[in-house]
Amino acid sequence: MTSKTAKIVEDALHLPRGSRAFLAEKLIESLDYEEDFGVSAKWMKEIRRRCKELDDGVVDIIPADRAFDELGAKLR
Repeated sequence: MTSKTAKIVEDALHLPRGSRAFLAEKLIESLDYEEDFGVSAKWMKEIRRRCKELDDGVVDIIPADRAFDELGAKLR
């Protein structure tokens, strides 16, 4: 690890919890962009919209098994 990277890590670890979570999310997102598959601008806009809704607390995440159970019940 370079001294610059070590300094960034040290500074980041002193940030408030919410800021550290935001930074971690952005760093992880940046890794996703290196994938070999293409995402259209339209889909990228939709992905960002949905992520913002989650970040802003507008929508909730529910476990997949619960979602499938609820959908299954509607189909019966």
